[in-house]
Amino acid sequence: MKLPFIFAKRFVAGESFTESIPKAKELNNKDLKLTLDLLGENVKDRQTATDTVDNYIKLLDGIKEHDLNSSISIKITMMGLDIDEDFCRENLFRLLDVAQKHDQFVRIDMEGSDYTQITLDIFQEAFEKYGKHVGTVIQSMLLRSHNDIKTLAELGADIRLVKGAYKEPSKIALQNMPDIREAFKDQAKVLLEKTKFPRFGTHDDELIDWLKAYSAQNNIPKDRFEFQMLYGLREDTMVQLTDEGFKTRIYVPFGTDWLPYFTRRLAERKENIWFVLSTMFKS
Repeated sequence: MKLPFIFAKRFVAGESFTESIPKAKELNNKDLKLTLDLLGENVKDRQTATDTVDNYIKLLDGIKEHDLNSSISIKITMMGLDIDEDFCRENLFRLLDVAQKHDQFVRIDMEGSDYTQITLDIFQEAFEKYGKHVGTVIQSMLLRSHNDIKTLAELGADIRLVKGAYKEPSKIALQNMPDIREAFKDQAKVLLEKTKFPRFGTHDDELIDWLKAYSAQNNIPKDRFEFQMLYGLREDTMVQLTDEGFKTRIYVPFGTDWLPYFTRRLAERKENIWFVLSTMFKS
């Protein structure tokens, strides 16, 4: 039985772009930039993958039509990576052609570790062709990420650094939070030194405070990097950071395929579980 959408409503702006527009405009009116994300992953059918690209192209048109200050985020398994790599690449590049025409930006999200290398390979091909219109994500918990950060920073790539939301084995990923935080800080230093405008996706107060202190100590302007958080989590903090002069962006997911995303959000923070449980018993 499919869970009703009310359970995911804290973390997902709507089951369609149209449903998401009022919240997107509300966030923009608070001077918060957005990244709109059509939820979905691991598409196994060619027609579905093609339709997904079409829907993302419509999303780019919708962002322009409604004058939203927003980029978009995609997963390449939605583009058909599990079907055929060349097919996936063709779909991604078709979307990037439109993004380039709109002077828009597409973030290639990072999925589980089985997809890390192929995602970075395809990203680098896309970056060579589309430059400033495409970026990707690195998960600091993965042991390989320090080397990946160095390689991508040398290319001048647009990187979003996160701790990582997927459960990974100890042979390839750090398992305890202090180690993950230290890896995040080390990788953030490389990005701040080597890239023009790194993005840091975190709700972690220790990392937020560290980024603020480190940038101040090293005379890094507040407008030279960006704090990013997820829709439904710590909006007040994002408004405060914006008021302090930092660049900010909220990831706003929408769509009917919200269950995997919703499940990951519950797994990250115990208070998220209590929020959902409390809604079940409200009259």
